[in-house]
Parts: sequence; structure tokens; C-alpha cells
Amino acid sequence: MAEQHQRPSDTSSIIVPPRLVRNTQSANPDDDLECSLHYLPKPLLREFSHVFNNEYARFGSNSNNNLQLLAIPTNQRAREDLVAVGDHIEAEKDRLLNVFLTFGKCLCEQLRAQGYWADYIDPCSGLPMISLNCNKVYSEVDGMECLLNYKAYNAGFCKILTHPKWGSAVYPATIFAYAPVEVTKSLMASFPSAS
Repeated sequence: MAEQHQRPSDTSSIIVPPRLVRNTQSANPDDDLECSLHYLPKPLLREFSHVFNNEYARFGSNSNNNLQLLAIPTNQRAREDLVAVGDHIEAEKDRLLNVFLTFGKCLCEQLRAQGYWADYIDPCSGLPMISLNCNKVYSEVDGMECLLNYKAYNAGFCKILTHPKWGSAVYPATIFAYAPVEVTKSLMASFPSAS
């Protein structure tokens, strides 16, 4: 029975729970990321469709029935509370952005090299990094609320994500894939756990 490829229920999207992984593209231990793997739940599937249209459908073999739309939310622990303002906060956001872009590109390239669709969201703009002609914005905070049940609060016109351990010293960013669950799980397992 192929239960490993079926959604466990409509209320749970988690395939691999969050774990802290070492970013193998960096020697700096501050560049670790918390990653998890999820099926796309219905609310996020609507958002995904608005952002990507049907870009993913052009990839993968039509005979491969194991393809799933997947989300890989990542969170990085910031050195500073990112709600604050100042040049040092902007420098920290730039550092975190570069860590994610390196990680997201690496993971997506590995999935794409196997013939599967993958893309990652630029956390600054909310737009896809690889898929062209996509101009709808993805909300990282809404995605983390939906996938991980992390809480958020409003500060003026901004929604602020709060991580259960790190508070608002968190930098969220998401990778999406249209690939078999086992392939994606194996790829994620290839990143060593951070100590």
C-alpha cells in the first residue's frame, strides 16, 4: 500500500517536522535554518495557485503519479529582533536573505536536476525567484501561520511572525516543489542536523 504518498488527513500537512539543519553552502554556524516538509493544505493551495499559476505542471513525467505539490518552509534565527529599526537590523536582514537565497537555490537546483519543478520565494518582494511571468505576492507570514501554526501579530501595516522559541527574531522564507515526497525527504535529509 502506498500510504507514504498519501496525505495523512486534511488537518495535518506535516510530512517532516521542523528541524535545524546546517546550511552546507556556508561554514558559519549562524547560517543554520529550521526546515520542515509539508503537503500544501487547501488555504495555501489557493495562494500557491495565485502566485505560480500552473508553472509547475510543465515539469515531471506524466507517468509519475507520485508527484505532489510540497512546501518547505524555512526559518532562521536572527541575531537581532527584526521588529527593531536601524542600519544593524537592515544588515542582519541582508545576511539572512543571502543565507536563504543560497540555500533555496541549492535545493531547487538539485530537484530540478532530477526533472522536478521547484522554486523559492524572495522574502523581500514575495515573488518567485525562478518562475518567470509570476507577479502575485506570496505572504511568508501567512504561510508560516498555515503550515506551522506559528503566531503573528499586527504592527501598523505589517504582520510580524513570532517563532515559538525565537520570538520575532525570526526570518521566514519558503521553497515550493512539485516532486515525489520520498525524493524531497531524501534531499532534505542530506543536509546535516545542526547541533
